Amino acid sequence: MNLFAEALAWLFSPERLEGQYALPVLLGQHLFYTVISVVIAAVIAVPAGWLIGHTGRGREVAVAISGAARAVPSFGLMVLLVLLLGVLRVPQAATITFVLLAIPSLLAGAYTGLEAIDRRVIDAARATGMTEWQIFWKVEVPLGLPLLVGGLRAATLQVIATVTIAAYVNLGGLGWPIIQGIPLRRFDQVLGGAILVAVLALIADMLLALAQRAAVPAGIRVASRGSRTPRAARRAASAESPSASEDSAATAPSSASPT
Repeated sequence: MNLFAEALAWLFSPERLEGQYALPVLLGQHLFYTVISVVIAAVIAVPAGWLIGHTGRGREVAVAISGAARAVPSFGLMVLLVLLLGVLRVPQAATITFVLLAIPSLLAGAYTGLEAIDRRVIDAARATGMTEWQIFWKVEVPLGLPLLVGGLRAATLQVIATVTIAAYVNLGGLGWPIIQGIPLRRFDQVLGGAILVAVLALIADMLLALAQRAAVPAGIRVASRGSRTPRAARRAASAESPSASEDSAATAPSSASPT
């Protein structure tokens, strides 16, 4: 408990707002690498995932690539890319690492969103005379958007957590207090940096969860509410059934005629 209080004292110290490693500066660096990496990964993964989901081809390749990308250790990959690209291109090496980390979740969200659509809906749209392009943009993309946003949510959280290792190659970010505090045995600073990363991840997760909920088409939201109405009615009926049975039991003796 004392360590937690010391971490909070470190976070709210006026010194944290001054200098090259001020917390607002580190937060800006963390968000910069996160946003840039996720945007680049989305530009690569989303069109590829949509193509796989629309055509139904290449799913095995996408699953293999996603599995291989998840299996690669991020820190080792970043160090390898720094050695290959040189110390003058450390930001590029780190960005490539974060992009490769974000691609699997975005790719999976893109193609599973289209694969999850009922084929009868696609056949009905085709029967009305829609072209393949119209089916894709007006039917498949809106219906698959919630799962795509779910993939974006997972990718963003993974990148936020992994950007902390950028401090190892002197790129700043919220991992800097953690990396600097470990050899100095400043555990209040380490815990303070970890709290900042956790709070940032929670805020991002909450915002993207709201976006994922808003991405559900209005017709599906109305249908889901309607499907829950009979269930609620059954629950209300079951809740009233005990009192009804008691009333019937109480009236049964009085209504019965003596023998």
